[in-house]
Amino acid sequence: MNTFEEFDVVVVGGGPAGSTLAALVAKQGHSVLVLEKEVFPRYQIGESLLPSTIHGICQLTGAADELAKARFPLKRGGTFRWGANPEPWTFEFAVSPRMAGPTSTAYQVERSKFDEILLNNARRVSAQVREKCEVLDIVEDGDRVTGVRYTDGQGVARHAKAKFVVDASGNKSRLYKRVGGKREYSEFFRNLALFGYFEGGKRLPERTANNILCVAFESGWFWYIPLSDTLTSVGAVVRGDLAEKVQGDPEKALQSLISECPMISDFLSPATRVTEGQYGQIRIRKDYSYHQTKFWRPGMILIGDSACFVDPVFSSGVHLATYSGLLAARSVNSVLAGLVEEKEALGEFEARYRREYSVFYEFLVSFYDMHHDENSYFWRAKKVTHASHPELESFVELVGGVSSGEAALTSADALAERMQSNTQDFSDAVGKKDEDKAGWGDLLNSSVVREAMVEGSKVQLQALLGEDAEEEVPLVEGGLISSPDGMYWVHAPTG
Repeated sequence: MNTFEEFDVVVVGGGPAGSTLAALVAKQGHSVLVLEKEVFPRYQIGESLLPSTIHGICQLTGAADELAKARFPLKRGGTFRWGANPEPWTFEFAVSPRMAGPTSTAYQVERSKFDEILLNNARRVSAQVREKCEVLDIVEDGDRVTGVRYTDGQGVARHAKAKFVVDASGNKSRLYKRVGGKREYSEFFRNLALFGYFEGGKRLPERTANNILCVAFESGWFWYIPLSDTLTSVGAVVRGDLAEKVQGDPEKALQSLISECPMISDFLSPATRVTEGQYGQIRIRKDYSYHQTKFWRPGMILIGDSACFVDPVFSSGVHLATYSGLLAARSVNSVLAGLVEEKEALGEFEARYRREYSVFYEFLVSFYDMHHDENSYFWRAKKVTHASHPELESFVELVGGVSSGEAALTSADALAERMQSNTQDFSDAVGKKDEDKAGWGDLLNSSVVREAMVEGSKVQLQALLGEDAEEEVPLVEGGLISSPDGMYWVHAPTG
């Protein structure tokens, strides 16, 4: 018999996006059901996090303390062998005044452990979590989504009614099409990733030992992510027209790509590939940069990879997922509390989420293109050339996930003045004095980078300061602002 229950919110998928939203809505006293197809812990890629996720969103959800107890490797920034400079250069999150001090770090995580902590946190704050539950389809009443049909762990057909259905089921979602619109894949980032795990690889010098290392080579670029003192995630990203390089035997393909890249080959010279357990398989991902043309319809919202994903060079995946969970949770909380109409609340969610996605996307296009030279490979795209005065910390704030400025303590003018006075600090942090040699001057003058001073830093400040955070201004004229505790949308004061 098909049985049904009723909730305020049904969340499809228990990954970082779904567990973030579930926790933030359940903490406001609403009934939340999370339906997860798998049983946690389970494998997932996307292991390098940004400060905004740890010190902002996970503070708001209440998961930060458990994450700290897990003792994941502490990430201070990133190291790149990229572009015209033959030597690796490093940036640190601490260069940004918005992330100085205790919020200037993130983690490198085993996603099976990280995701389980976030999902258990949603349970702890009263969300119902049911694993081994496969959602088959949505339920509609006219134009509105009113619930889902699913099968539970015993194969029993069930119907869960809800005021909102949130699809957080990832890039393989079977529901995203039901929101309307279409999934548009990037023509620029038609890339493939081939990746595996190694024990015993080399590390960067002590202070940078836990940095993500990104190394460009003729066919694309490698990531090299330390997950423990001995375990490393290693992946090659190659462009679509070199697909033959990842065909055939995955082991031979990965080794061949490693041999093309001297720095990665050297780092892996003492290492052995993991061949058992969750890390024993060499995996391939393709066509993973896309966005859905609609993020919501009445009663239904797409968050995380169900809505969009972009090239992983700056580790934006979990940031976008958890950030979208926060934005959507504010919208749901606001509608359920009668503070804001659904259309306005979800319009604010979509506008902010699209902006964050677009900033990363446009910056990545310019980043690839800015490092193009006659000897290499696959960065061929238009520059984003709206030049302005150099505001170099904006680069670090963008790649740290704090580029949107929510609840900022400093006015834009004061922040710009501090940026101008701190350019030498940034130059030292990237370990490269002659910025123009590799096109950095043009890149960091780009208005896309300069204007990306938006939301993650506000999230951090709200989590740390609560009611003491400065009053926010709308993203666009007439738009909504977040409440001081970060949990709702409210109308900005007038007059």
